[in-house]
Amino acid sequence: MPELLDEVHKLIFKKNIRFLLTGSSARKLKHGGANLLAGRAWTAQLFPLSYSEIPSFELDKYLLRGGLPQVYDSEFYLEELKAYVGTYLQEEIKAEAVTRNVNAFYEFLEVVAKSNGQEINFERFSSDCQVSTSSLRNYLQILDDTLIGFKLEAYVKTKKRKAISRAKYYLFDTGVTNFLMGREGLSPSTPEYGAAFEHFIILEMRAFLSYSRSTKKMSYWRSTTQFEVDLIIENEMAIEIKSTNQVNEKHFKGIRKLKEENQHKRFLVISNDPRKRKTQDNIEIYPWSAFLDELWAGKII
Repeated sequence: MPELLDEVHKLIFKKNIRFLLTGSSARKLKHGGANLLAGRAWTAQLFPLSYSEIPSFELDKYLLRGGLPQVYDSEFYLEELKAYVGTYLQEEIKAEAVTRNVNAFYEFLEVVAKSNGQEINFERFSSDCQVSTSSLRNYLQILDDTLIGFKLEAYVKTKKRKAISRAKYYLFDTGVTNFLMGREGLSPSTPEYGAAFEHFIILEMRAFLSYSRSTKKMSYWRSTTQFEVDLIIENEMAIEIKSTNQVNEKHFKGIRKLKEENQHKRFLVISNDPRKRKTQDNIEIYPWSAFLDELWAGKII
C-alpha cells in the first residue's frame, strides 16, 4: 500500500508524529514510485545476527551457517537455508517480475556465490552465466536493490603503486553463500575457510558502521603488482584478515607496502592467532574475538 506513506508524511508534517516503518521489499519501495519521505525519514538496515548479538558465539558454526536467526541455531540449518533461498527467489524475484528468467538468475546467484569476495570481471561472469554483460549488470543491480549483495569498492588513492580499480562483490551472509555454492562443511587451514573468515570480518565491520550511523566507507586495495589489503576504512585504518593461527612476516607483505604510502592512521592484522601484540613498525595484531569486542564497544572506530 504505497498510499500509506503519503498519510505518514502528512502526519509527520502536521502533527510531528514519530513513526518506525519496517519492510522487506527494498526494491519495490525504491522503484514503485512510493513516497520515500525525503528529508523526513532516516533509513536503516537490519543485517543477520552479528558477533555481539549471539551469546556463546561459535566461530566455525557461524562461518558455515551464517547469521540468519532461524538458521544459526537450527538442528536442520540446511533445510532452513533451502527454504530461505527458495522463498526469497519466489517472493522477491518471480512474484515482482524483476526478471523474466528466474532459472537464469538462480544460476547467476550460484556464480556470484562462487566468486564471493573476488573482483568483478564482467566478461568472465557473462561467460560463466551465459548471459550478456547488460543482463549481468541488471542482475547485480537486483542484488544491490534487494540487499542480497554489496560492492566493496577499490581504494585507488595510492601514489607509489598503481591500484586496480575493479570492485569486489560480497553476498550478505556467509551461510547463504555456502548454500548457494553447495558447500556443507568448512575445514580450518583451507582456502575456503580463509575466504569465509575474511567474509565474516567484513560483514561485521559493515554491520557496525551501519548500526553506529557512521558515514565512513569501506574499500580494499590491490596493486597491479598483486600486493593486497583486505579492508580499508577511509584514512582511519587498513586491515589484513588472515585465518592463520600464527601470524608471521609473510602476512605483512601487503599491509607494509600500503603503509609506505603514509595515508592511514592504523594498520591491523586480524586472525586466529591468540596473542594480541604490536610489531616494531606499529602493525597491530588482533585475535578476531578481541578485535570484535573492541569494535562493538566503540573502541576501534
